[in-house]
Amino acid sequence: AFCRGRIVRVPKGPLIRVMGTEVVIPCSVSDYDGPSEQNFDWEFSRETDFMRIVSTWDSTFTSEEYQKRVGQGDIKLRRSSNDAVELVIRNIQPADQGKYKCSTPSTDATVQGNYDAEVQVKVISDGLMVSGTKARSSMSLKLSEGDSFKLRCSAITTSPEHTHLHVTWQIKSGSTWRDVLSLTHEGKFQPGPGYEERYRNGDIRLDTGANDTYRLSVSQALPMDGGTYRCLVSEWVRGADSSWQKIQEKSVEIASVAVQRTALDVLISTGNVSVTERDSLDLTCNITTDRSGIFQVEVMWYFTASPDGTLSDAQVLLSMDHDSVVSDSTLISLSHVDRNSYRLLVRDVDVEDSGYYFCQTAVWVPLHNGSWHKVVERTSAPVSVVVTALEPDYEVFLNASRTPKFSDDPTELECRVTNAQDSEANIRFTVSWYYRQRLRSDDVVTEELLATMDADWTLQLGDRSRERAQNGEIIFSKKAVDTFSLRIQWTSESDRGDYFCVISAWSRHRNNSWVKSKDATSAPVSIFWATQDYTLTVEAVRLKPFFVAGHTFEMTCKVSSKNIKTPRYSVLITAEKPLTDQSNPNGTTRIISLNQDSVVRLEDWTDQTRVDGVVLEKVQENEFRYRMYQTQISDAGLYRCVVTAWSPGGGGMWREAVNGLSNPIQIDFQTSGPVFNVSVHSDNQMIYQGELADLLCIITTEGMALEPVCPNSALSPNADDMSFDVSWFAVRSFALDREPILLASLDRRGIVTQSRRNGSSDLSLERISPLEFRLRVHGCEDHDFGNHYCVVTPWVRSATGVWQREPDVQAKPIFLSVKMDVLNAFKYPLLIGIGLATVIGLLSCLIGYCSSRWCCKKEVQETRRERRRLMSMEMD
Repeated sequence: AFCRGRIVRVPKGPLIRVMGTEVVIPCSVSDYDGPSEQNFDWEFSRETDFMRIVSTWDSTFTSEEYQKRVGQGDIKLRRSSNDAVELVIRNIQPADQGKYKCSTPSTDATVQGNYDAEVQVKVISDGLMVSGTKARSSMSLKLSEGDSFKLRCSAITTSPEHTHLHVTWQIKSGSTWRDVLSLTHEGKFQPGPGYEERYRNGDIRLDTGANDTYRLSVSQALPMDGGTYRCLVSEWVRGADSSWQKIQEKSVEIASVAVQRTALDVLISTGNVSVTERDSLDLTCNITTDRSGIFQVEVMWYFTASPDGTLSDAQVLLSMDHDSVVSDSTLISLSHVDRNSYRLLVRDVDVEDSGYYFCQTAVWVPLHNGSWHKVVERTSAPVSVVVTALEPDYEVFLNASRTPKFSDDPTELECRVTNAQDSEANIRFTVSWYYRQRLRSDDVVTEELLATMDADWTLQLGDRSRERAQNGEIIFSKKAVDTFSLRIQWTSESDRGDYFCVISAWSRHRNNSWVKSKDATSAPVSIFWATQDYTLTVEAVRLKPFFVAGHTFEMTCKVSSKNIKTPRYSVLITAEKPLTDQSNPNGTTRIISLNQDSVVRLEDWTDQTRVDGVVLEKVQENEFRYRMYQTQISDAGLYRCVVTAWSPGGGGMWREAVNGLSNPIQIDFQTSGPVFNVSVHSDNQMIYQGELADLLCIITTEGMALEPVCPNSALSPNADDMSFDVSWFAVRSFALDREPILLASLDRRGIVTQSRRNGSSDLSLERISPLEFRLRVHGCEDHDFGNHYCVVTPWVRSATGVWQREPDVQAKPIFLSVKMDVLNAFKYPLLIGIGLATVIGLLSCLIGYCSSRWCCKKEVQETRRERRRLMSMEMD
């Protein structure tokens, strides 16, 4: 295990070979140095001296007596790899018996191992004889599918050595030979590819007999068994290493076998058949075959609904095997009329029996072991069978037992089966209800399905009636076996139109399933009643002809209607404000409403200080009163009553009948109060980050004095009679093209509200004088830039002591820019960066110096040069 050297190997001798055959002697070398491709020299010796035969690297190596055979190719070297060759000797003779030596020239630096190897070759005479039976040499056999045949050949050897024979039967059906069955030199039987199953079943056997004969027996011949058969015999001898070696091979053709297929035709005697329901179906399957001798026929009847259906999709009706055993069935029978005819009889046919029928037959022949083998199988063309259903005879009558005269009256329809003939237990009736809308024009309107029943009377609702049927507004019922009803509890105008029913007859089949056999449609019934258009009139009246701000506004709405049955009214009060009112840009405001059940609801009235400032109440059944307390100047506008009339619908529900709008009532305040102006001022509109920004909202008035001569004058209020709501907004752009953002607000009670901010800057809002409000931005940042303005809502106290809200006043925006102090911003980052760069540079120099001095030091050695040369064996 610890030594290594060159090893040259040849087979272990002696090698026994037959005269006249080709001999191949391999030689290989391993564990060598030098180039991967090695050279080989072959020498031969009969006694002591060796003669040079052939070499892979020296063309002048061959001795004179071998030059002719080497030149003709009778002796040659065949390289199988870089380290192995084969010596090939064609037509070996007794003179070639002796020792053969394989040598390899040295390519190693040191001499270790062996450089040549010898093997002894022994040449024996040819004693193998192979022949067919003399009486049947080169015979031709013509067989029918399923027949049996036997072939014989003789093989004997007179070799002086202890040899074994390997006998193989082969068949040639094309250009190549295939193994059928072999008896190996070790005494084992080996079937060829594709013959394993037949060998296990005993259909193919190889038997030995007297006079060294080998017999191939084939029972139940198949079409694949046709071809030329030969007997291939090889002679084997056990070598010195206990392995078997084939020394020669001979073959002889025995016979030519032709296997003719069995012809079989299958035909159903009748063509397409039409049968009435509950009658019998009679079909006959006829077969024709050229088979003679003993055979049996298997018959199977199939059914399929489609002519293109495959055999796997078809239904097996009945079958008869080759022993004439018929499968069990109640309504279907199969009988053997004669040797070639088989009759199928189906009693009491049904509509489901319509389809395509075909029969499949197979021919079975007996085997030598008593079993049966299928030799051929055919399927007939399908025959179409149509079963005509027996339709029941009946009529359908639709009657309206209750018709509506007014809206919300009930409607009831009855659909009845009349003149029914032969309505026995296997007939069942179901109904389908349809609705068709009536149009004055000639437009075609398709009917809509209201409901339909399955064969088991399961109700399926249509889209039109599903919701109302689930709520109980429409009821579908079955009053008797032949009577069905449709009831609409509360008929609406959308239910007016034509109704009709369809009665379906279902027939019971043999498998207790129900199949629809007939549909009958009734004449339509029209549901219609005359209607008159609803009318609704609404009149609004102002109760007080004149009032001033702070007083109560009051108006009434009187309603009158026609052609509405027991109406109830819902009222909505709306106000149309001037377009200058920013709280309602659309112009119309919904204030308060009263529904048909007298439930009051505030709509768009959002003034929290005047939650109870509006009242809507029902004075009489058709009269409603609206009050608004402590009116403001902002309440100016046109006021209307929007009234909806409701009539009772089905199930205690109210349905909308008609809408009405009253005349407008105007609220207009004639005042000559002060006019307010607002402006924004800042001492410094350009600031740096982190500084404080001051913005002033200044209010000025026109047409009044802060300290009037007559303090009680309504047209000249003093500072105590005025209050302001101030809101600050910002637009984060240069061109005012974005939505304003609310910064902070201060109401007239002094409560400050700030919006949520994302940055670190802070806001403060304060009142510094009666007409000045200051906004401060502490620690300004980049996002605090933009256009800033304030919106002021003035409140003025009237002579009656009521605070009146004036229209909002918006100031002209000013632009606030925030700059960055470059020196202060970059001072500390620059100092930190320079310091870190210096420290990292010094650390890098220290690491490089230490690494070059102690870590990466190595000694340089002189490159070693080895001197090697190619040496021959003699110089060693």
